[in-house]
Amino acid sequence: MTHYILVHGAWEGAWSWNETRPMLENAGHEVTAVALPGSPENEQDLSQVTMQNYVRTVVDAINQVEGKVKLVGHSLAGAIISQVAEHVPEKIEKLYYVAAFLLKNGDSILEAMQRDPDGEFLPELSFSEDQSYATASEATWRDKAFHDVLDQDIQSALHMVQDLPQATEPFLAKVAVSDEIFGRVPKVYIRTSLDRMVSPKLQQKMLENWKVEQIHTLSAGHFPTLSVPAQLVEHLL
Repeated sequence: MTHYILVHGAWEGAWSWNETRPMLENAGHEVTAVALPGSPENEQDLSQVTMQNYVRTVVDAINQVEGKVKLVGHSLAGAIISQVAEHVPEKIEKLYYVAAFLLKNGDSILEAMQRDPDGEFLPELSFSEDQSYATASEATWRDKAFHDVLDQDIQSALHMVQDLPQATEPFLAKVAVSDEIFGRVPKVYIRTSLDRMVSPKLQQKMLENWKVEQIHTLSAGHFPTLSVPAQLVEHLL
C-alpha cells in the first residue's frame, strides 16, 4: 500500500482530485488531497496565499503520514512539490508532475509561462490594479483550460474557478532547489499533448532541467484530472 499526497494547481482546490482519488483508493492505496491556502476548502486572506505557505502546507500533510509518500503535483503545484522534496526528501518515494512546472533553481512559474511560445492562458488573464491577484473569464476557462472536458464536468469546475482571485505571489516566487537534495529524488512526468495552458513545447523544455526516470503522455488538455482521470490514474499506479 502506498500513501499518495495530491496537490492541486492555481485557482483549484482539493476538489480537483474528486475523480482521481477514489480510483487510487479502490486500488488499495491511502490518499490525501491537500487543500492549499486560498482554495475553496482552505479560505485565507490573499496575503497568506504565498509559495512559502503552499510548501509548508504540503510538508505538514506529509509529516502526518507514517513512512514515505508518493507526491503528485498538477500545474503550479510542480513548483511546490519540488521545494517540498528539498525540505523532506527522506519522506518522498517518488515525485509525479502532471502537466506541471519542473523548474530550475532560481526560476519562477511566471518566467516559464512568459517563455512559452504556445501558451494561450497567460495573455487572457485579468490582473488586479495592484497586480496582487488574477482572474480568468468563463470563455478563457472553456477555451484554454477545459476544451477537452465534458460539458457537464465543465459546469461544476467553472463554478469553482470562475472569477476566483488567484494570488500572483506564487507565480513570482523563485524556486529554491538543489542538485544534491531535490535532484536525487525519483521523478515521473506526465505530459499533456493537447495542453493550451502549459504547452507541450514548454513541458518538453522543462524535462531537460532534471533527470526524469519515467515520462508518460496523455492525449489531454491541461486538466486530465477532469478529462481522462482513469488514464491518469494508470500512470500514477
